Amino acid sequence: MNLQPGDRVLVTGAGGFIGSAITRTLLEHGASVVAMVEPGGDHQNLRGIDVDQFEADVRDAGAVRRAVEGCRFVFHAAAVYGFWAPDPSVIYDVNVTGTRHVLAAVAEAGTERMVYTSTVGTVGLQDAARGVPATEDAVADVRHLFGHYKRSKYVAEHEVLRAAGQGVPVTLVLPTFPLGPRDRRPTPTGKLVLDFLNGKIPGYVDTSLNVAHVDDLARGHLLALERGRVGRSYIVGGTNLSMRELLSTLAEVTNLPAPRLQFPRSFALAAGMVSDVVQGRLLRREPFVPLEAARMSTTNMIFDDRRARDELGYHSRSPVEAVESSARWFVDHGYVGSDRAGRIRFG
Repeated sequence: MNLQPGDRVLVTGAGGFIGSAITRTLLEHGASVVAMVEPGGDHQNLRGIDVDQFEADVRDAGAVRRAVEGCRFVFHAAAVYGFWAPDPSVIYDVNVTGTRHVLAAVAEAGTERMVYTSTVGTVGLQDAARGVPATEDAVADVRHLFGHYKRSKYVAEHEVLRAAGQGVPVTLVLPTFPLGPRDRRPTPTGKLVLDFLNGKIPGYVDTSLNVAHVDDLARGHLLALERGRVGRSYIVGGTNLSMRELLSTLAEVTNLPAPRLQFPRSFALAAGMVSDVVQGRLLRREPFVPLEAARMSTTNMIFDDRRARDELGYHSRSPVEAVESSARWFVDHGYVGSDRAGRIRFG
């Protein structure tokens, strides 16, 4: 596949963190982008860029068909990405049923290629516990799919692979943990950076994660469109870092002190359980320490994106650049308290 200037391309979830980065990357390559956005949602990430905004809910099959009509390519990035929701059924309705609607519309319209944004959360991490980065071939233990987000994406990925087996031209991208500008919500990964900037991380747990700049992940989606194989999954990521290394990098780029206290993993689980019960179930608000996030913090989430590098020509920038880009954006857009912001000195 070759994206040509003027090609009409649909991006679902175009107002989101990764979706807006995909949208901007497509515009840089001359595409005519149909930006499908949630009715009544936050569209600030699309302000000032030349796109055709199309308000539609992915749970509305008819609206999805109308959005897909006439598009040569489709990027399906719309999803509920979070570790808690007052009504978990919404996560499955959007992430699973919405994906089925997009697949059906793509098949009906004869779209040449669809790129589906999955997650590395569907990959097995048994070997990662022993320090071996996980690949696309690592089979997940369903007992370790903690939380509704991972489970919903696992089910949705099954629907995508089944559709590919039935002839729908779809390729899957599994992004790792994104950092960078325009993380408005913020995402769970961005919240880690923001909590550090606001002095809300007294310590850390011995865990690891793969950090990537969101613009690199967006470019990986475009490479998957042009060079990826139908029905094949590609992890696109950056650098594997321990939590201590990530916090040290944040300290280096901001000149704020890094937390030195290391908590046992059991402490993180206990905090997640208490927060889930008190804040989530009793007060019906998002827990400060979601249980799913606490469980993830007890797992080494390290990944090997060699397939994307070898088959797609993917590459990523340094984690320092990704971390600094994220931190600068939060500071510049008023997410950091004035006292803390006044102490930050970027190099």
